[in-house]
Amino acid sequence: MDDTAPANSTSSASTATPTGAPAPEHAEVVIIGAGVMGAAIAYQLADRGVEDIVLVERDSPGSGSTSKAAGGVRTQFSDEVNIALATRSLEVLRNFEADFGIDIDLVSNGYLFLLDSAEAAETFAANVALQQSMGLDSRMLDVDEIKELAPFVNTEGLVAGAFNPGDGHCTPEAVVSGYVTAARNKGVRVLKNCEVTGIESSGGASRTVTSVITTKGTIECSQIVCAAGAWSGLIGEMAGVDLPVRPLRREIMVSEPVDEETLGIDLSRMPFTIDFSTSFYVHPEGPGLLFGCPDETDVWEFDDKRSPDWLPTLAELIESRAPGLGDVEVKRGWAGLYEMTPDHNALIGQAAELDGFFYACGFSGHGFLMGPAVGEVVADLMTGRTPFVDVTPLDKRRFSTTGLRKELNIV
Repeated sequence: MDDTAPANSTSSASTATPTGAPAPEHAEVVIIGAGVMGAAIAYQLADRGVEDIVLVERDSPGSGSTSKAAGGVRTQFSDEVNIALATRSLEVLRNFEADFGIDIDLVSNGYLFLLDSAEAAETFAANVALQQSMGLDSRMLDVDEIKELAPFVNTEGLVAGAFNPGDGHCTPEAVVSGYVTAARNKGVRVLKNCEVTGIESSGGASRTVTSVITTKGTIECSQIVCAAGAWSGLIGEMAGVDLPVRPLRREIMVSEPVDEETLGIDLSRMPFTIDFSTSFYVHPEGPGLLFGCPDETDVWEFDDKRSPDWLPTLAELIESRAPGLGDVEVKRGWAGLYEMTPDHNALIGQAAELDGFFYACGFSGHGFLMGPAVGEVVADLMTGRTPFVDVTPLDKRRFSTTGLRKELNIV
């Protein structure tokens, strides 16, 4: 991803709320969080004719977890609903420049999962069969095919791979910029540097949303969307809505431009490569490489500070799985937060305990890539339309009814 994705020049359209301006007293819908999820929902609601929408962001649009994402876009999941959401999102992203006028730097070199156990290979083979049944070009690879596709990989210990040539990566900030600009042009008001401090409701046992309290004033409204990423659990607490979302820190490093001949790689063909058992990954990033992996010990806190112990952990994983890439020079790096749920699946729906409170959060590391599709789905739910995919299985009530809905293809 690119930390310095250019803002679109039309983002200062007349409907934009100036920095420092007070919140409006009334709105039909207030969306909390202007990452890719909130921005996409705002645009889709406006596109469906909903008027008087306010998008509230405590910093600037896309500045939270979206801007810290690796930018991967893939359709290789184990859950049928996730596959459908990812497939639709990738379709939107392929047409994004034509539809929104912004180049999102989409690279479609595919996603390659490296598998080092017979059990993982068997699981991924079943996942690939499901993906193929849904029209995708996913396939299993043997070790020789991995060597040919990704010669930089040390294949020792590998038993198989899973690959989809249509997957890839793009620039998250550019996608947010496109949605925010388009939403503003349709009348959506964007409140930057505006933090939500409370949510009010009326009624007794059957409560209904009445207003959102912010640092720029109270906004009376009839519908709220919580799209606050890793902070969604906190927003839920304000509303008396249980959203089981926890923050998990992840770090990323981008290298200086690399000499492809020296490293024996071809950036124009290099897939987004993931060592599944360790969650180490690498993909081309302009003239350099982007690397990621978990911390040695998971940090379940609102902590996006870089750890001095992370680079040595990354170096060990590079040496183990892609030793030829170990001599690259660090250009920059950052840490961000995954929004994790108990089963690594998203929460999408309307809260039973608070009428008018919708949520789209808890994507557990794949929120950016699903944002475009989820924007459409949530807008449909809020306007009484039938979404292109039934997301009822992702309602948060599953934890007390049907139980965990496990997603296996998590990085």
